[in-house]
Amino acid sequence: MPPLKGGALALTAVALALGTFMQVLDSSIANVSIPTIAGNLGASTDQGTWVITSFAVSNGISVPVSAFLMMRFGVVRTFVISVALFTIASLLCGMSWSLGSLVFFRVLQGGVSGPMIPGSQALLIAIFPPSRRGAALAIWSMTTLIAPICGPIFGGYISDNYTWPWIFLINLPVGIVCAIISWRMLASRETPTRRVPIDRIGFVLLVLWVGALQIMLDKGKDADWFSSPVIVTLAIVSAIGFVAWLIWELTDANPIVDLSLFKSRNFAIGTLAFCLGYGLLFGNLVLLPLWLQTQLGYTATWAGLVAAPAGVSAVILSPIAARVMSSIDARWTATISFVAFAISYLMRSDYTPDSSFVTLMIPLVVQGIAMSVFFVSMLTILLQGIPPAKIPAASGLSNFARITTGGFAASLTTVIWDRREAVHQARLSDSSGFNSPAMVQALAGLHAEGLSAAQSLGVLTRNLIGQAYMLSSLDFFWISGWLCFAVLPLVWLTRRAIGGGGPAEAD
Repeated sequence: MPPLKGGALALTAVALALGTFMQVLDSSIANVSIPTIAGNLGASTDQGTWVITSFAVSNGISVPVSAFLMMRFGVVRTFVISVALFTIASLLCGMSWSLGSLVFFRVLQGGVSGPMIPGSQALLIAIFPPSRRGAALAIWSMTTLIAPICGPIFGGYISDNYTWPWIFLINLPVGIVCAIISWRMLASRETPTRRVPIDRIGFVLLVLWVGALQIMLDKGKDADWFSSPVIVTLAIVSAIGFVAWLIWELTDANPIVDLSLFKSRNFAIGTLAFCLGYGLLFGNLVLLPLWLQTQLGYTATWAGLVAAPAGVSAVILSPIAARVMSSIDARWTATISFVAFAISYLMRSDYTPDSSFVTLMIPLVVQGIAMSVFFVSMLTILLQGIPPAKIPAASGLSNFARITTGGFAASLTTVIWDRREAVHQARLSDSSGFNSPAMVQALAGLHAEGLSAAQSLGVLTRNLIGQAYMLSSLDFFWISGWLCFAVLPLVWLTRRAIGGGGPAEAD
């Protein structure tokens, strides 16, 4: 069918962009709200991160199924139903009465959202004339960069000024408008459908091993890891499930995940570097607002504002980066992104408890430089040499690996943070015993201010814990920076790749 024109084109493009915006927004909007949500639902902050990881992993698992759904039922129908179900799941998230119910509804929300991003991208390209498809991709991609800016700001403002359920309930009007307009404008333009086999066993095994691994990572710390029979069982299930899934996918005639793509050197090494870089990014996105709110006394709003400059600088630089990338080797722009990430993390390792807002924010500006080229560079590298017919499958597989890695990284981040805090707390306690001159002097000063012995001890203990968490955070930032440098050589093990396109995807 011919492309849309005029007002119909503009209205439909906005609706499709809103669908992308809403899905990406929900992958970041809860980050700064975790302390508020956890406190309101009577859970620890560490348990609150399940709200992030459950969505990320469920969304990642659903991505490989999206291609099957769009071929079987049509892109328009699949996209609209996905948006409608996502909106209903958002309503259920807002109605949650406990952390368990919220995590369950976030799993549902992530699971039904799989087709939203690939569907909106495919439909945007279809409704624009060939000469303006670059503009279509630019519209789609810019929404994936703007949403991460708005996510922390919206999440922080809503948590501080309203109640946390509204971070999910704001999806309702957006989802309704997006679904209605998309269906009315595109129902007559449905794509051809065909019956294609679905790898049910492969999908079940995928859910089994990924789900078991994520639950193990989320609950391991609370259950004292492998001293718990439950954690041991989850580890065994995950390992056996992964091996069984691997064997099945390599031998099935119609695998849900085409692992033969890893025969391509660029795809295999590029996907590995992509996942490691994204895992470090996502871990830092989780840790920074958590530390600011739980240890430095920042409100959710101000924690969101600290993170916002990363998205702002990425949006500003992305159009420039896209033009540059059309003529140079993507390995160079990928190198720039990894170096910028490393510098950003290492700058954070110099934070102090009294760092100003500007000092906290500057490394995020540098992170935005990295984000402006990271996604497009890595996708250009890993898709180099992939036959055109397999590019959708390769893109879906790389995104599944990336999103799932992000969920794992979020869980590991809180584990590492708490473990390093315990180490630093023990060291600080040893060096500042109750009989040390510094401790005696501090207790005397608090007594002079009218605090009882118990109150004075409580204040000093709280300060010690705060210092330990600060040192743990600095350790994590420092390690992240050097790991970026360590991953960088992988980029240069790939073959030369020149590409480009719209601004970067940053969901």
